[in-house]
Amino acid sequence: MLSRIRNALARMHAEVSMPASRQKAAIAGVLKDEGYVTDFRIEASGNHRTLVITLKYFEGRPVIERLERVSRPGLRRYRAAGKLPKVLNGLGTAIISTSSGLITDRAANKLGVGGEVVCIVS
Repeated sequence: MLSRIRNALARMHAEVSMPASRQKAAIAGVLKDEGYVTDFRIEASGNHRTLVITLKYFEGRPVIERLERVSRPGLRRYRAAGKLPKVLNGLGTAIISTSSGLITDRAANKLGVGGEVVCIVS
């Protein structure tokens, strides 16, 4: 998912589509809430669902400058509540998978929960 978004931003596409899943939709929801993408929707055609994300640009440049996966299947990265990463001293966002769902690092600090660091966005 993250590679598709990075590639679409590099080519200045208005939208990017990919097979849908609940986790991808949750990540897209966090990106929308944080203002990194304009909107997202899930389209159904038969038995297949597609996630379509509308990308956001400002003055001809992508809003997302860096989109990096932290935790991967071969090496999961878990952090405690007090040890969550700060991206660009709070200017960026880390997406954390917690027992409360996918949330930002700031929301996880407010709730006092840790979890798996999924990706970093700035």
